[in-house]
Amino acid sequence: MAKVELDAIDQKILRYLTVNARMPFLEIARECGVSGAAIHQRVNKLVAQGVILGTQMVVDPKSLGNDVCAIVEVQTRDINNYMEIVEALKAIPEVVSCNFITGKSNLLLKLYCRDHAHFMNVLMEKVRKIDGVIATETYISLFEAFSRQVQIDETK
Repeated sequence: MAKVELDAIDQKILRYLTVNARMPFLEIARECGVSGAAIHQRVNKLVAQGVILGTQMVVDPKSLGNDVCAIVEVQTRDINNYMEIVEALKAIPEVVSCNFITGKSNLLLKLYCRDHAHFMNVLMEKVRKIDGVIATETYISLFEAFSRQVQIDETK
């Protein structure tokens, strides 16, 4: 996808929405010094351009009893069947993200599980049994220091 050029108002809109996606458009309009209709049109344009991919509520995994966060590197036998592996990983609800990476491994997963026994079961009975997965290496997150959206560069 081509890089999208954002003017100062678009950048302001994105800064407000990445902090609070539920911020009313009229409040953003007041902060930006434009009409509510202008904000609505600009947000629609940002969606159409693929800058805004959607909105979501962020649920704290620990509040649902998922006390273990694991990062898992996955080595595959043959990257040519990666879509089958990715589809199999999508079917595992504990896997919340999957990235293609460089290095000795091919994929980097983030999982949330209730406890270590649950994690071990997911790893051994689901992830490791996917055809084409030949090795994994696991890192247990002790604490997530922060997580955030991409920051909007105010200097552009």
